[in-house]
Amino acid sequence: MAGTGIHTNLLPSSKKKRSGADDFDRNDFIVSKKPQMPTPMWEDPAAALANARHEFGEHGGVNMSIEASATFTVMEPETMRRMFSGELGPDRDFFIYSRHFNPTVLNLGRQMAALEGTEAAYCTASGMSAISSVLLQLCSSGDHVVASRALYGGTHALLTHFLPRACNITTSFVDLGDLDMVKAGIVEGRTKVLYFEAISNPTLAVANIPELCRIAHDKGVMVVVDNTFAPMVLSPARLGADVVVHSISKYISGGADIIAGAVCGPASLVNSMMDLHQGPLMLLGPTMNAKVAFELSERIPHLSMRMKEHCHRALVYATRMKKLGLKVIYPGLEDHPDHALLKFMANKEYGYGGILCVDMETEERANRLMNLLQNCTQFGFMAVSLGYYETLMSCSGSSTSSEMNTEEKALAGISPGLVRMSIGYSGTLEQRWGQLEKALSRMQDSNLLQKN
Repeated sequence: MAGTGIHTNLLPSSKKKRSGADDFDRNDFIVSKKPQMPTPMWEDPAAALANARHEFGEHGGVNMSIEASATFTVMEPETMRRMFSGELGPDRDFFIYSRHFNPTVLNLGRQMAALEGTEAAYCTASGMSAISSVLLQLCSSGDHVVASRALYGGTHALLTHFLPRACNITTSFVDLGDLDMVKAGIVEGRTKVLYFEAISNPTLAVANIPELCRIAHDKGVMVVVDNTFAPMVLSPARLGADVVVHSISKYISGGADIIAGAVCGPASLVNSMMDLHQGPLMLLGPTMNAKVAFELSERIPHLSMRMKEHCHRALVYATRMKKLGLKVIYPGLEDHPDHALLKFMANKEYGYGGILCVDMETEERANRLMNLLQNCTQFGFMAVSLGYYETLMSCSGSSTSSEMNTEEKALAGISPGLVRMSIGYSGTLEQRWGQLEKALSRMQDSNLLQKN
C-alpha cells in the first residue's frame, strides 16, 4: 500500500495513491518525478530522500511489507499474455517473476534514485554486478572504454582481463588529473564510456566530475561514476554524470552484513537494461533478494547522520595524525591536492569522506601498525570493505588492489605500505583517538614510525 504519492525532488505531493491505482505514470516504479522548479546545485540528498514516496505495510504498518514471492499470480488467463507482451507491468502493479521486477526491490530503487538525484535506479545483488551490467549495456563487441588508472581492484580486473577476453571490449587507463590525456584517450566512434570513481579507491584522488563530463559529452561519450566512497558527500549526476553506480554493501548498508549494488541513471537506460531480449540485468540475473532490499530501505533514512559522523571523525584523526608528522592522505586536509575541488563539488555539511590513508612506505610497517591497532589497542579491525560502524583497515597493495601488477599500482599511486582506514563511529571520538595514539607511540618506540 502506497502512502503519499511520488513526490517531486523539492515539493511533496498532496495526492494519495494506493497499490493498483490506475493513475500511476508510466515508469512510476523506478522514476523519481522531475521537479516543477529548477533543482538547486547543492540540493541536500537527505531532503530528496525525505521527499521520496513512502511505502506503508499491507495492513497499514509504518514499514513496508516484504514481497518475498518469486512468482506472482493473475486472476484471468488473458492477463498473463498482456504482461508478457509489455502491455501491463509494474507501473500498474502487475508482476510476473522477481528476476524481472519485485515491489520491495523497486521501492529501494526509488530511494536510490532520490539519493543520487537521478530519474531512475535499479538495485542488484552486488556492486560488481551493477558495474558489469552497465558496461555490458553501453558497450558492444569492438567498443572501447576510457577509465581511471586508480580503481578498485575488481573493477580494474573486469576492464583489463574479463571484458577484453569475453566481450572484445577494451580499455585505456588514464590519469584523470591530466585532462589532455583523458581527451587523447577517447577514440572517436569507438569509445562509449568514460569510467571513474568519484573518490578513488584507495588513493583518495578526487575526480573533477564537471570537467570530465564536459570532455566526454563533447565527444558523445557516456560518463559512469562509481560513488561508493562518497554517498551524500558527492552527487555525481547533479554534476553531469550520466550513470552512478554503487556498492550498497558499504556505507549505505553500514552493517558489513549485506552484499548489494545499484545502477542510478536515466529511466530509458534502466528500462533498456531490463529488456526481455537484450537487457543484461534481465538476462544475466543479478537479482537482489527482497528481504535484503527491505533491510536496506530501513537503513537509508539515517545514512546522512552516519556519513556526517564517519566524515567528522576522519577529518579529526587525519588532522591530528598530520600534526604528529605522519604521511596522511585525506582530501579534507587543506594540503591535499584535490581539497579545493572537493570542497567546491561536495554537498554542504557532509564533510570530505570517511576514508583516510596512512602511507607507511613498506608492507612490513603497514602490517605492524595494523596489528597493533587491532590486537593491542582495539582501535579497529583488519578487514577489507568500508562503511562499517567499526574502523576497518587494510594494506591496499596486498589486498583490495592485489589484482593490479606492480607497474599498475605504481601508476595508480598505490605504495606497498599504504594503509586504508575506513573510520567508524563506535565508541567516543577521544576514546578511539587514544587507542590510535597508543599504537603510534608503540611504533615510534620500535623505530618503525616513518614521519614526513
